[in-house]
Amino acid sequence: MIPPSSCGVLVVGSGNAGFSAAISAAQSGAGSVLLIDKCPESWTGGNSYFTAGAYRIAHDGLASILPLVSNVSSEQAERIDLEPYTEADFARDMRTVCGGRSDPELSRVLVEDSGDAVRWLARNGVRFWLSFNRQAYEVDGRTKFWGGLCLRTPDGGKSLIADLQASAAQHGVTTSFSTALVDLRYQGSDGVVATVRCDDGRRHEITARAVILAAGGFEASPSLRSQYLGPGWDMAYVRGTPYNTGDVLELAVRSLGAQTFGNWSSCHSVAWDASASTDPNAGDREASNEYTKSGYPLGLMLNAEGQRFVDEGVDLRNYTYAKFGRAILSQPGHLAFQVWDSQTSGMLRAEEYRPERAEHITGRTIEELAKACADKGLLDAEAFVRTVHEYNEAVYAHRRENPSARFDPSMKDGLSTQSSGKRLSLAKSNWALPLDQGPFLAVKVTCGVTFTFGGLRVDPQTAQLLSPGGGKIPRVYCCGEMLGGLFYGNYPGGSGLTSGTVFGRRAGRAAAAAAAAVEEEGDLVRS
Repeated sequence: MIPPSSCGVLVVGSGNAGFSAAISAAQSGAGSVLLIDKCPESWTGGNSYFTAGAYRIAHDGLASILPLVSNVSSEQAERIDLEPYTEADFARDMRTVCGGRSDPELSRVLVEDSGDAVRWLARNGVRFWLSFNRQAYEVDGRTKFWGGLCLRTPDGGKSLIADLQASAAQHGVTTSFSTALVDLRYQGSDGVVATVRCDDGRRHEITARAVILAAGGFEASPSLRSQYLGPGWDMAYVRGTPYNTGDVLELAVRSLGAQTFGNWSSCHSVAWDASASTDPNAGDREASNEYTKSGYPLGLMLNAEGQRFVDEGVDLRNYTYAKFGRAILSQPGHLAFQVWDSQTSGMLRAEEYRPERAEHITGRTIEELAKACADKGLLDAEAFVRTVHEYNEAVYAHRRENPSARFDPSMKDGLSTQSSGKRLSLAKSNWALPLDQGPFLAVKVTCGVTFTFGGLRVDPQTAQLLSPGGGKIPRVYCCGEMLGGLFYGNYPGGSGLTSGTVFGRRAGRAAAAAAAAVEEEGDLVRS
């Protein structure tokens, strides 16, 4: 398809942020809105398609969430414990998880706009469910939500993108796929001229009164990962779209003089099934997020040399899973083994750990499990066995000193390996049950890269691009993974999609206003 030669607002990128921006621009009176993406239509959705569809928002508890969701009966609601997650809670998590480095104003806007942004999505046809399967445990007959996260879309990124596409179509947004942005330049007062390369191999020009960049980071480029994230990152598996290769980031800096901003040496990366795909540079659109392996707080992670390398219980999974991929990548062979016994293996989420999505390595004893893992890349089975036995001894010692301590996966329960009788050099700080009840299960994992944190600097109020001197770049805006300065080293689970909608919505409004101003100026000149 050859795109139209002009539009009111041009949006580059078809993920959650891009569609949010396009819908917002259309609602704000932008006139014609055109959304382009270099991927073919079959790859619509960018990385958003591959997510679990989780949104982190500030809220007042269960009563404020129920109007947003469609999968809770009145009988279920009576058995749910969902405490308020306040703006102060969200802001604290941003400070803690990002090491105090998140840009204060960007973070404030994200937190304060989070609830309204999701309600806006719901009004525009995006369906939400309470995330029973990912964010709740049954404890004493109650469904207890944990980790500040409770909302997801019914079928993860698949239903999210389908709902956003439907809303965009209802708002008259035109889409053009296999349309790669290759240049941007200004053309007097008429607007911004975008040069694109289409699937016919030819270049075409689109004149837009305003442009919104939402084309993702550079996580699908092995060379840029190595350049910015460091040695070894070319070996990471790409969880999502293969089309986020940093082209538009580099274009914005080169052609517009945009200011780079944020944590360019870090990214969101997770424990990823080591046998997930024959292509490490692209996600599987059918399996999607199901190759994530986030059940490690219920067990242990050991590297190929049979050693633990992270505190699996240092915090709730929502605050650790996005950084543990880096830890796995730094291990010998870029791999690890997640291990459980029969006490917790039944608690693993089926969508991630059922045999169709994960190769099960099993054993009736730890020794038998170690031997089976040795056939899958474990280099030192004896060290593996010693590590588990030493861990068990530390757990037993803690239990003797704390006989009333109780396992509770919905909170940091304090079940630890650290006591006066025995302390491990690397603790497991919570959920430290002994691994002593067979049969035993292991799953081999590697590092899956989700999105990069480095991006471009924007005005937090409008998402307008800024130059290195702090000046506003006229009529060009940025949102989604291209926006830098929010996440450093880690991120609170679910805040990425929320950011895409919060700043996409703001970018859409601001771009529509800029487009209207350009049109009005042109009318005055012509008159």
